[in-house]
Amino acid sequence: MTLWTATEAAAATNGRAIGDWSVNGVSIDTRTIELGDLFVALQAARDGHEFVGQALEKGAGAALVSHIPTGLPGNAPLLLVDDVQAALEDLGRAARARARARVVAVTGSVGKTSTKEMLSAMLGDQGMTHASVASYNNHWGVPLTLARMPRDTEYAVIEIGMNHPGEIAPLAKQARPHVAMVTTVAAAHLEAFDSVTAIAREKAAIFEGLEPDGVAVVNADIDDAQILHDAAAEVNAKILSFGTNAQDYHLLSVELDGDLTTSCALINEQEINFEIQSAGAHFAMNGLGALAVTQAMGADLQEAVKSLASWAPFKGRGVRETLAIPNGTLELLDDSYNANPTSMAAALAVLATVKGPRRLAFIGDMKELGPQAEELHIGLADLNAINSIQQIHCVGPLMKALYAALPEEKRGKWTETSAQMAEMLPDLIQTGDIVLAKGSLSMGLARVVDGLREMGQGAGSQENTDE
Repeated sequence: MTLWTATEAAAATNGRAIGDWSVNGVSIDTRTIELGDLFVALQAARDGHEFVGQALEKGAGAALVSHIPTGLPGNAPLLLVDDVQAALEDLGRAARARARARVVAVTGSVGKTSTKEMLSAMLGDQGMTHASVASYNNHWGVPLTLARMPRDTEYAVIEIGMNHPGEIAPLAKQARPHVAMVTTVAAAHLEAFDSVTAIAREKAAIFEGLEPDGVAVVNADIDDAQILHDAAAEVNAKILSFGTNAQDYHLLSVELDGDLTTSCALINEQEINFEIQSAGAHFAMNGLGALAVTQAMGADLQEAVKSLASWAPFKGRGVRETLAIPNGTLELLDDSYNANPTSMAAALAVLATVKGPRRLAFIGDMKELGPQAEELHIGLADLNAINSIQQIHCVGPLMKALYAALPEEKRGKWTETSAQMAEMLPDLIQTGDIVLAKGSLSMGLARVVDGLREMGQGAGSQENTDE
């Protein structure tokens, strides 16, 4: 199906089309570009204009550029604009305007990607659904997601993130959601914010993008819930709360049993039981908020409950799997994609519940925590979950502070890098171990995960646990 014609794209961006072309997708990366995509030559670590020729050779239908790169044939299909980033945003706005889709935008310090994936699964079973890929939630990820939206989309799920103040509102105004959700507010990105309360105010800015008569779905259990309520009220949004302190979607109970989280909630004066095939009380909260969103989007609640029961997290976000190692197997909880104090505590709590002879944690630095970083790392030593974990292996300079604060019998190894830790794995792992790997993305805990896999062949159950 044609996504953009040359005429439509030129009108949307106030650009000049060279050639009469049409495209069926939008890409910013020549490594993953597909036949018929519009290649967007963004300026990032390198100038995307350097790769236009390569993109066209790989089958791109056209390229969005601010100047014509040297060496292109005279008939190269192009869309010439003043500013590529601004033009991508214009494409996103135009795609959003022409679609009749019901749109939800999701943000939060923890769990936004997992909740986005839950929503994509639940809404996808009830209509044509378009959602952000991976964690495409920033200044280029949001307009790219919107620009890719097919005309016949019925539901759209847009993830919105931030690293600094003032980033969420412009993205929310591009998405123009009918429903906006804040999963939670926690200590993350404290290098750019002076307090968690300041983070709450930034997260609450998502409501500035709501359509008239929009719905705000907010976590009632966070300390700064009132900030979210006040921000939603300012734009006259209908407010739906979820959590153990909520009136609308009231969480009554959560039970963890192996790889299963079973929850009961009071919704519309009716007790609703729902299951998630992943262990973690945080999953219950995210799932309950997602159920609130599905109803606000006009989808069927009971069907959403059924869809949620079959959802599982993606690689690096809490996937649980059995790995073969010499003389046996181990259980891996791969949560290596990212970390902050709240998600780290949740992951350690899950590890503490898994039955096995030994529970091991390989944990790396949590980044962007500002002046409180060392204190927040040391604070992990006071978690109740630590009592049920036999050994904690620490990676990175900040985790060295935690390592020193741990009881001596809990200390495993400390290394500066994940690569160094990966080299030690054969001496640290035993048959039957339950192993958690988690840390901020830049710490590369995926190296530890890869090292565990290299000890044997994966035996493949993709069951779960994510943030």
